Amino acid sequence: MSAVFLSQPGQQQKLEWIDGGTFSVLLDSEATEGQLTVGQFDVARGEAPPFHLHTREDEIFMLIKGTALVWSGEEEARELEEGGVVYLPRGIPHSYRITSERADLLMITTPGGIEGMFRHAGRDVSTPRPDDFEIPKSLLLEASELYGGVVLGPPR
Repeated sequence: MSAVFLSQPGQQQKLEWIDGGTFSVLLDSEATEGQLTVGQFDVARGEAPPFHLHTREDEIFMLIKGTALVWSGEEEARELEEGGVVYLPRGIPHSYRITSERADLLMITTPGGIEGMFRHAGRDVSTPRPDDFEIPKSLLLEASELYGGVVLGPPR
């Protein structure tokens, strides 16, 4: 049974993520009956996830604001301009690095479920922030593995 789901900004979970950025869960797999996850990153210059791949989902990134370098497979880095879109089929190693002062990225994955990884390792910003908060590499690896991700190496 399909149902319409409306997600207002005040209802969207915002998580502190790597390098002090945030990831907002706009639509999760529960809201989309497992079909997709939609999230939004607000990150600063230099933010870069580890070089990794996904075994369960295809991923689409749209750079709403800012600029970034994107790596996929064995290819050299390519520049992604504001408004640019990247499609990353499951199983393709990839990473990015933000090159602008700030960036706003929209992420869509199908099927849904990857939001669990962000919830497992990230910190809900509605909770008090410990002074020494950070996401240890061990927790990032654990979260990635639990949700079908494979970390292949350090950020690029």
